[in-house]
Amino acid sequence: MRDSTDDAVTDAELIAALRDAEAVLFGEFELAHGGTSDYYVDKYRFETDPTCLGLVARAYAERVGEAKLAGVALGAVPLVAATAVETGSPYVIVRKAAKEYGTGNRIEGALDEGEEVVVLEDIATTGQSALDAVEALREAGATVNKVLVVVDREEGAAELLADHDVELESLLTATRLLEDR
Repeated sequence: MRDSTDDAVTDAELIAALRDAEAVLFGEFELAHGGTSDYYVDKYRFETDPTCLGLVARAYAERVGEAKLAGVALGAVPLVAATAVETGSPYVIVRKAAKEYGTGNRIEGALDEGEEVVVLEDIATTGQSALDAVEALREAGATVNKVLVVVDREEGAAELLADHDVELESLLTATRLLEDR
Protein backbone atom coordinates (compact mmCIF):
# COMPACT_ATOMS: atom_id res chain seq x y z
CA MET A 1 0.00 0.00 0.00
CA ARG A 2 1.29 3.43 -0.92
CA ASP A 3 2.16 5.76 1.94
CA SER A 4 -0.46 8.50 2.07
CA THR A 5 2.27 11.08 2.72
CA ASP A 6 3.67 10.58 -0.80
CA ASP A 7 3.04 13.43 -3.21
CA ALA A 8 0.28 13.06 -5.78
CA VAL A 9 1.33 12.20 -9.31
CA THR A 10 1.16 15.29 -11.52
CA ASP A 11 0.16 15.63 -15.17
CA ALA A 12 3.66 16.87 -15.93
CA GLU A 13 5.21 13.74 -14.40
CA LEU A 14 2.88 11.48 -16.38
CA ILE A 15 3.50 13.31 -19.64
CA ALA A 16 7.27 13.19 -19.11
CA ALA A 17 7.13 9.47 -18.30
CA LEU A 18 5.05 8.69 -21.41
CA ARG A 19 7.46 10.67 -23.57
CA ASP A 20 10.54 9.12 -21.92
CA ALA A 21 9.06 5.68 -22.65
CA GLU A 22 8.63 6.81 -26.29
CA ALA A 23 4.93 6.00 -26.01
CA VAL A 24 3.66 9.13 -27.78
CA LEU A 25 4.25 8.76 -31.50
CA PHE A 26 3.47 11.10 -34.40
CA GLY A 27 2.73 10.17 -38.01
CA GLU A 28 -0.26 8.48 -39.61
CA PHE A 29 -1.78 5.63 -37.64
CA GLU A 30 -4.80 3.38 -38.09
CA LEU A 31 -6.73 2.94 -34.85
CA ALA A 32 -8.49 -0.16 -33.56
CA HIS A 33 -11.94 1.26 -34.36
CA GLY A 34 -10.93 1.78 -38.00
CA GLY A 35 -10.25 5.52 -37.98
CA THR A 36 -6.90 7.21 -38.49
CA SER A 37 -4.94 9.65 -36.38
CA ASP A 38 -1.82 11.80 -36.63
CA TYR A 39 -0.69 10.60 -33.19
CA TYR A 40 -0.66 7.31 -31.36
CA VAL A 41 -0.24 6.45 -27.69
CA ASP A 42 1.54 3.09 -27.63
CA LYS A 43 0.26 1.32 -24.53
CA TYR A 44 2.84 -1.42 -24.85
CA ARG A 45 5.65 1.13 -24.64
CA PHE A 46 4.38 2.65 -21.40
CA GLU A 47 3.18 -0.62 -19.89
CA THR A 48 6.51 -2.37 -20.42
CA ASP A 49 8.59 0.52 -19.05
CA PRO A 50 8.90 -0.07 -15.29
CA THR A 51 9.22 3.61 -14.40
CA CYS A 52 6.19 4.64 -16.43
CA LEU A 53 4.13 1.63 -15.32
CA GLY A 54 4.93 2.39 -11.68
CA LEU A 55 3.92 6.02 -12.08
CA VAL A 56 0.62 5.06 -13.75
CA ALA A 57 -0.05 2.55 -10.95
CA ARG A 58 0.59 5.26 -8.33
CA ALA A 59 -1.75 7.66 -10.15
CA TYR A 60 -4.45 4.98 -10.43
CA ALA A 61 -4.01 4.08 -6.75
CA GLU A 62 -4.83 7.70 -5.86
CA ARG A 63 -8.19 7.37 -7.64
CA VAL A 64 -9.62 3.87 -7.09
CA GLY A 65 -10.62 4.00 -3.44
CA GLU A 66 -11.53 0.69 -1.82
CA ALA A 67 -13.17 -0.88 -4.88
CA LYS A 68 -12.08 -4.14 -6.44
CA LEU A 69 -10.15 -3.55 -9.64
CA ALA A 70 -10.83 -4.98 -13.09
CA GLY A 71 -8.47 -4.90 -16.04
CA VAL A 72 -9.51 -5.36 -19.65
CA ALA A 73 -7.44 -8.08 -21.35
CA LEU A 74 -4.87 -7.80 -22.79
CA GLY A 75 -3.84 -4.16 -22.68
CA ALA A 76 -4.87 -3.30 -19.14
CA VAL A 77 -3.57 -6.43 -17.42
CA PRO A 78 -0.17 -4.90 -16.52
CA LEU A 79 -1.96 -1.76 -15.32
CA VAL A 80 -4.38 -3.60 -13.06
CA ALA A 81 -1.68 -5.91 -11.69
CA ALA A 82 0.67 -3.03 -10.86
CA THR A 83 -2.19 -1.02 -9.32
CA ALA A 84 -3.28 -4.00 -7.22
CA VAL A 85 0.25 -4.27 -5.84
CA GLU A 86 0.27 -0.52 -5.14
CA THR A 87 -3.13 -0.54 -3.36
CA GLY A 88 -3.29 -4.04 -1.90
CA SER A 89 -6.71 -4.43 -3.59
CA PRO A 90 -7.66 -7.64 -5.38
CA TYR A 91 -8.48 -7.61 -9.06
CA VAL A 92 -10.16 -9.52 -11.85
CA ILE A 93 -9.36 -9.70 -15.54
CA VAL A 94 -12.13 -9.27 -18.10
CA ARG A 95 -11.57 -11.16 -21.34
CA LYS A 96 -13.06 -9.94 -24.62
CA ALA A 97 -14.84 -13.31 -24.85
CA ALA A 98 -15.13 -16.38 -22.66
CA LYS A 99 -12.29 -18.78 -23.29
CA GLU A 100 -13.22 -22.04 -24.96
CA TYR A 101 -11.14 -24.30 -22.73
CA GLY A 102 -10.51 -24.90 -19.04
CA THR A 103 -13.09 -23.06 -16.93
CA GLY A 104 -14.53 -21.16 -19.89
CA ASN A 105 -14.55 -17.94 -17.88
CA ARG A 106 -14.88 -14.46 -19.30
CA ILE A 107 -13.98 -12.95 -15.95
CA GLU A 108 -10.88 -14.37 -14.30
CA GLY A 109 -10.48 -14.03 -10.54
CA ALA A 110 -12.90 -13.94 -7.60
CA LEU A 111 -15.90 -11.64 -7.93
CA ASP A 112 -18.75 -11.45 -5.42
CA GLU A 113 -22.34 -10.48 -6.21
CA GLY A 114 -22.84 -6.74 -5.65
CA GLU A 115 -19.13 -6.00 -5.33
CA GLU A 116 -18.07 -2.48 -6.36
CA VAL A 117 -15.56 -2.61 -9.22
CA VAL A 118 -13.52 0.08 -10.97
CA VAL A 119 -12.50 -0.84 -14.52
CA LEU A 120 -8.95 0.07 -15.49
CA GLU A 121 -8.22 0.54 -19.18
CA ASP A 122 -5.25 1.90 -21.12
CA ILE A 123 -6.52 4.29 -23.81
CA ALA A 124 -10.12 5.41 -24.43
CA THR A 125 -11.15 6.32 -27.95
CA THR A 126 -14.76 5.31 -28.60
CA GLY A 127 -15.11 3.58 -25.21
CA GLN A 128 -16.56 0.39 -26.69
CA SER A 129 -14.04 -2.04 -25.18
CA ALA A 130 -14.47 -0.45 -21.75
CA LEU A 131 -18.26 -0.62 -22.10
CA ASP A 132 -18.04 -4.29 -23.10
CA ALA A 133 -16.06 -4.98 -19.92
CA VAL A 134 -18.53 -3.00 -17.79
CA GLU A 135 -21.43 -4.98 -19.23
CA ALA A 136 -19.68 -8.32 -18.62
CA LEU A 137 -18.96 -7.35 -15.02
CA ARG A 138 -22.52 -6.16 -14.46
CA GLU A 139 -23.87 -9.42 -15.92
CA ALA A 140 -21.66 -11.24 -13.39
CA GLY A 141 -23.30 -9.24 -10.57
CA ALA A 142 -20.75 -6.45 -10.01
CA THR A 143 -21.59 -2.80 -9.48
CA VAL A 144 -19.58 -0.71 -11.95
CA ASN A 145 -19.87 3.07 -12.07
CA LYS A 146 -16.38 4.14 -13.13
CA VAL A 147 -13.78 3.45 -15.81
CA LEU A 148 -10.29 4.84 -15.29
CA VAL A 149 -7.96 5.28 -18.27
CA VAL A 150 -4.45 6.58 -18.79
CA VAL A 151 -5.37 8.73 -21.80
CA ASP A 152 -8.81 9.80 -23.02
CA ARG A 153 -8.46 10.57 -26.74
CA GLU A 154 -11.66 12.65 -26.39
CA GLU A 155 -13.39 10.90 -29.28
CA GLY A 156 -16.67 9.90 -27.67
CA ALA A 157 -15.76 7.44 -24.91
CA ALA A 158 -16.98 9.67 -22.07
CA GLU A 159 -20.34 10.17 -23.77
CA LEU A 160 -20.82 6.48 -24.60
CA LEU A 161 -20.03 5.43 -21.04
CA ALA A 162 -22.23 8.19 -19.58
CA ASP A 163 -25.12 6.81 -21.64
CA HIS A 164 -24.67 3.61 -19.58
CA ASP A 165 -24.33 5.39 -16.21
CA VAL A 166 -20.55 5.03 -16.08
CA GLU A 167 -18.12 7.86 -15.39
CA LEU A 168 -14.95 7.99 -17.47
CA GLU A 169 -12.02 9.38 -15.52
CA SER A 170 -8.67 9.84 -17.21
CA LEU A 171 -5.20 10.52 -15.90
CA LEU A 172 -4.64 12.64 -19.02
CA THR A 173 -6.69 13.89 -21.95
CA ALA A 174 -5.31 13.99 -25.47
CA THR A 175 -5.57 17.78 -25.33
CA ARG A 176 -3.34 17.94 -22.25
CA LEU A 177 -0.92 15.28 -23.54
CA LEU A 178 -0.40 17.02 -26.88
CA GLU A 179 -0.51 20.70 -25.86
CA ASP A 180 3.27 21.14 -25.51
CA ARG A 181 4.43 18.83 -28.25
